[in-house]
This record gives sequence, structure tokens and C-alpha cells, in this order.
Amino acid sequence: MKRYLTLLLWSACVMTLSAQPDYKPMEDVNKVVDLTLDSLEKVKTARPQAGSSRVDNHPVLFLVGNSTMRTGTKGNGDNGQWGWGFYAHHYFDEGRITVENQALGGTSSRTFYTQLWPDVKKGIRPGDWVIIELGHNDNGPFDSGRCRATIKGTSATDSLVVTLKEGPHKGEVETVYSYGEYMRRFVREARALGAHPILMSLTPRKRQTGDTAAWAPVRVADSFGGWARQIAEELNVPFVDLNEISASKYDAMSSWKLNYHFYLDNIHTSKFGAELNARSAAEGIMACQHPELKPLQAMMKNVALPTTGVKREKGKPVVFITGDSTVKNTDRDSTGMWGWGSQADRIFDADKITWINCAQAGRSCRTYLREGRWEKVYNDLQPGDFVLIQFGHNDIGELHRGKHRGEIPRVADTSCVSRVVLKDEAYNEVVYSFGWYLKKMIDDCRQKGATPIIVSLTPRNEWKDGRIERRNDSYGRWYREVAAETGCDFVDLHNITADALESIGQEAAKSYYNNDHTHTSLYGAQLNALGIAIGLRRANSKLAQYLY
Repeated sequence: MKRYLTLLLWSACVMTLSAQPDYKPMEDVNKVVDLTLDSLEKVKTARPQAGSSRVDNHPVLFLVGNSTMRTGTKGNGDNGQWGWGFYAHHYFDEGRITVENQALGGTSSRTFYTQLWPDVKKGIRPGDWVIIELGHNDNGPFDSGRCRATIKGTSATDSLVVTLKEGPHKGEVETVYSYGEYMRRFVREARALGAHPILMSLTPRKRQTGDTAAWAPVRVADSFGGWARQIAEELNVPFVDLNEISASKYDAMSSWKLNYHFYLDNIHTSKFGAELNARSAAEGIMACQHPELKPLQAMMKNVALPTTGVKREKGKPVVFITGDSTVKNTDRDSTGMWGWGSQADRIFDADKITWINCAQAGRSCRTYLREGRWEKVYNDLQPGDFVLIQFGHNDIGELHRGKHRGEIPRVADTSCVSRVVLKDEAYNEVVYSFGWYLKKMIDDCRQKGATPIIVSLTPRNEWKDGRIERRNDSYGRWYREVAAETGCDFVDLHNITADALESIGQEAAKSYYNNDHTHTSLYGAQLNALGIAIGLRRANSKLAQYLY
């Protein structure tokens, strides 16, 4: 009898094992090797201890995600890739709530839940918030490789018992659930701790569209995005469709622009892409009508787009003037230094067009972009507007030292990662070529229906053998190459002004400069403004119709 019961139990076990469903893991469409999770000891020293950012009794916003939220172990962009969690704090009043990025590259909903979530929960208090955006890595094998796949869908009953064949947990037995079930567990456990969970769909990947030069965003409404939405509705949790918000922005971009929002591969974002996703997340939270979000929305800031503050007049286009100190200087004292943008009223007809001088002394293309000055111009652009783009004097500096405003001296698209150290601030920055920055500004203008016009840098008051210095073999050539490549209007102010100064002679030219060989006096600013008008007419630019 005892032997019979033993055989019966053995048979039952065999039947149970053989009855396991044959789930097919989801295909690894990312094709990216991310080994972050393989060095957990290093990870634990790099990620913040859960709740350590808390100030007094203020709430904490915890970010739970993968490399699209926090790239690499440190998440500091040292390889040119950034996760959007790095920029999320820009949209919250840190005097009322702190943002803590607990995301980690390489994690799926399954591996984050089993390996990292227990420690995150230790820092959660009642009144905190938890954003959960996972799914990019919920593919591949169940029991080998990274052992991170989940069962597709949202079933609450589907499960699979596996013995891990690889990794630090090799030999352990684990029950694998559906993607939706892991989302349920995150939500329920966060709520049990008194926190407010928010589910988000994945950030978009990019894919080629047949033409190898064309790219498009990948939407996940019929997979992870739809599944996250389903769980949110089931459990009455706020849901932000981050995938769709960001993808709709990508839809408006050129393929070239969408491409540089990613770096090194098709899933991990550059600083441009990370900032775009962070803004999309903030906009999605602010626009969500779920009543539970009202306290969090009250703690948000900077959600409105930054702008130049230009005052538009009905029926008039705007010409935005960008550049450095040769375009905008102190512009006050008649005996001081002046930029030619201050003399725009001498060439533009105020009855036909409005202008705003957005130039800033000391800036290169790189720093003008870095400081968000170009973003303000871009956000203000409307169809029919014009943008004058003139840089070069400060783009000559060093890439990795000094004021960190130099660029790679060429037109071809190229980049490198630079470590920037300014005063007490240190961070990593991807630096591009001079031509790339000009092409970015040109492309941005055209996306908004505005007309870009590139302007060569003003000549310096340096002479040799009766001829003023010209840079036609470097910046002058690069301007022309960019104009030819993009079909952009080009005003060769460099040579127009140089010709004028040579015609009056070296001694007389001194009165057109002030303080040094670069910055102009009021007379010099007026001469350069006149050169802009001459150049616009020579180029047959549409902007010429708004001149006196």
C-alpha cells in the first residue's frame, strides 16, 4: 500500500510538471546588450538608498524603471546616453517634494520586482508617489541569459515555474507571471504602504522605415502600453501614455532630428531624447484627469514651455536674431561696445515685421543650446517667421577645458563625450561639430514653418599687408558648405563687412571697433547691420521684402 501511494504521488508530480503551459517568450526586439544588472554590488553603491532624498516630512516621488529612465550604473551620461529620470526633478518643486530615481538599466518588470523593489519599499512612506515605467526588457528567455522575460499580456492566473540556468541566481526556482500581474503587484504593494502609484507606458524606440535614412517612433499601444493602461483602469490608478505623448512629438520631426534624440542604439536616448521624455511625462501628469493626482499636480513647476517673451503684432511675422556679443552687447553707451542686432531698426520696416534680439555675449552654438536659449526661440517660432543665426567667434575654444564652449571644427555630423567642469558643477556632455549645430538650428526652424538664415561671423580688426583678416578657409567655408547641404539662405556678412572696411583703410577702420579687435563700436554695429541688409538682398531672401 505504501509503495502504491509513493507511485501515485510520483505520477501526480510528473503530470503536474508536464502540464505546465508552453509559453513562448517575447522576442527581444531591442537587440541591445545591457549588463548593468550583472554587477549588483556596484549598482547598490551607485543608486540612492531608498528614501534618502527625503527632506523633513515632505513626500518623495520614486521612479521605478529601466535604462530608458536611468542608463548604465551611474546614470550620468558618461557614454552619451541619458535616461529621462535624470531630468524629471526639473518639473517638481523640490521645496515640497523630492524626486528619487530608483530605476536601473537592464531590468524588466520581473527582475525589478524580485531584486530591487524590496529595497525600494523600505524607503516608501504614506503620501509618497511611485511612477512605474517598465517593459522594454520583458523579453528573451525565461530561464537563461538575463532570465528576465515575463509572460505576455495581463492574465492574473498565468504562471510558469522555472529553474534559472544562468546568472547570480543560477539554480534557484522562480515562478514567472505575466507583465500585467507584475504591474498589479507594484500597484498593490505601493498602496499598501500608503503611497500613490502611477503607471506609464514605455518610451518610444526608433526604427527604420524601409529607407535606411528614414526613422520613425515605435508605438506600443497594442502591447505594453495597452497592458499598462488595462491594469491602470482595472485598479483605478492614474495612467500616463508616455509612449504616445513622446511619439507624437517625434512624428513632427525630420528623420534626421528624431535620430539624434537617441545615441549609440535605437532605444537609449541622448540628452535631447531624455529631456523630451521627461517633459512628456510631466505634461502627461499635469493633463491627467485622475483625481488622485491633484496633490502631485499642485507640486509641479516648469510645465509650460519656456519662451523668449516676444510680443507679436497681428499680421506681422517675427525675425529672431541669435548670436554672440557681436550681435548683442551692452548696447547703451554711445562710446561703448555695440552688437549689430541693436541697430535692427535701421534696416527692418517696423510697419511690416517685428524683431527680437535673442543673442547673448560669450556664447557659441554649443553653449547657446546648452543654456536653453535656443529652446526659447524654437518654442516661439510660428509659420512665416525668420531666424538669423550667427555664431563662430566663441566656437573656436577648447572642447574639454576652459569655458567648454568649443565644438568639433568641421561640418560633417560627428560627436564625442566631454567632461564639463564649470565652477562647482561637473557633468558629461555630448559635443557635436560646428556644422551639426547649424544644421540642427536650420532643421528646427523648418519644422516650425520658419525660414532660417545663416550669417557668417563678423571680421576681426586684424590686418596684414593692407588686408583685413578673413576666415574663408575655416568658418567661412563651413558656413557655405552647410548652406549648400541644406539649401539655407546665407548672408556672407564676414566678407561684406571686410570689403567695406578695406575700402576705407586700416586706420579709419579703428573707429568701427571698441575695446579689442572683435567687438564693435556703435559705428561698427551700424556697418554690420547695413551688411545684413545687403546680404539679404544678394541672397534673394524672403526676409529682404521687410527691409526699408
